[in-house]
Amino acid sequence: MSFDLRLTPAHHDLVERTHRFAVEVMRPVAEDYDKREEFPWPVLEEAARQGFYNPLFYRDLIGDPTGLSLPLFMEELFWGCAGIGLAIVMPALALSAMAQAATPEQLLRWAPQCFGSPDKLKLAALAVSEPEGGSDVRNLRTRARKDGDEWVIEGHKIWIGNGGIADVHVVNATVDPDLGHKGQALFVVPGGTPGLTMVRKLEKLGCRASHTAEITFENCRVPADHLLGGEKKLQRRFEAARSADGGSSSATLGAFEQTRPMVAAQALGIARAAFEFACDWASEREAFGGPILDKQGISFPLAELAAELDAARLLTWRAAWMSAQKIPFHHAEGSMSKMKASEVAVAMTERAIQVCGGWGYVRDLPVEKWYRDAKLYTIFEGTSEIQRVVIGRTLGDAADEPPLHHQLPARRFAPSRSVGRGTPFRARAGMAGLQLARRVPRSIIRPTMTVLSPPSKPSKKKRS
Repeated sequence: MSFDLRLTPAHHDLVERTHRFAVEVMRPVAEDYDKREEFPWPVLEEAARQGFYNPLFYRDLIGDPTGLSLPLFMEELFWGCAGIGLAIVMPALALSAMAQAATPEQLLRWAPQCFGSPDKLKLAALAVSEPEGGSDVRNLRTRARKDGDEWVIEGHKIWIGNGGIADVHVVNATVDPDLGHKGQALFVVPGGTPGLTMVRKLEKLGCRASHTAEITFENCRVPADHLLGGEKKLQRRFEAARSADGGSSSATLGAFEQTRPMVAAQALGIARAAFEFACDWASEREAFGGPILDKQGISFPLAELAAELDAARLLTWRAAWMSAQKIPFHHAEGSMSKMKASEVAVAMTERAIQVCGGWGYVRDLPVEKWYRDAKLYTIFEGTSEIQRVVIGRTLGDAADEPPLHHQLPARRFAPSRSVGRGTPFRARAGMAGLQLARRVPRSIIRPTMTVLSPPSKPSKKKRS
């Protein structure tokens, strides 16, 4: 499927439903949950009732061949509130990692346990980050060893969304340290398992409605079938990693690559919320004889950020489309989208505060909250520095890889190679037509020029 910016009726319906949920359910309570730093259980229940909180919903989003459903949903949801949005989508991150590694039987068993039902909600967590490692997934110290029919997990995790309160923890642990990140595996650790301890709930700068925790695993035992993918698959992967081809990357790295456009879209939602508010405020706020939006000191920075916001969205949509089409990120397109969108979100929310002046600095307006929320996106799921490292590596590693538009030749009608737009024959014919135009009757030349001239723009239709 070619990359197409035209949205389908299903896309429009998804945007409309999600935006209505953000306006009617999320925004009225966003400030309260942020101040109290409490988990928004009632909002999750309503999200489940409206179909936004279940594994099949995310399967449908990811299964969209255009790749646009997931970023469209994320942008609208996080336009409502980033903290509440994270609480709603956090199980999807665990589900994404699980889907990379699990057998079909394991996926059928555990996916429903990540979400539960509207009358009995459940939570899931992806436990990867550690105090020493941070964004360095290749240097994790949590270990898993086989002991009879059980796996024993020992380690320390931090910055874990839903950590300690989740019904399902998908835990990344090293089984073979000699293989580095290729010696890692994913395990399901149910909530309440002996040895799993929540050390503390973390107090955060922003996104306070989401639960983030520090957890430990001490002699934490899970049955052998809680190893995602099974032991035979794990051993085959380890053998491939020891061989000349080096094997494939870990499921966690694969999940991060898949979710970077999703995280980028979340940052876009925050940025757009701040941008819209700043423009409205500047249109209504008057100083020096008129609206401050008429002053270049206000309008020019917003104009630049408007272009940056659209650029970030296009990068995000491209990466999401590539992920849906299973096109490798040879030039770190996923990292480009995440880095650009997160930094635009910080710049946009900071500018919104500046536009609002003193009012933007106090809690009377939502812009200070958006500023606090946006900062997270330059840090989690790989810091901006890590994204630059990933992109920088491709400058050498993928130097021989052509740009995306070179990699994807379209099927073409054979004669178009000779007479299609931009061909030498077409150019010569067009110039000859121009020279004859003055001597040939209009009734004859008109059909010829219709073929040779650029396509006309479609007429604008009023939106219903």
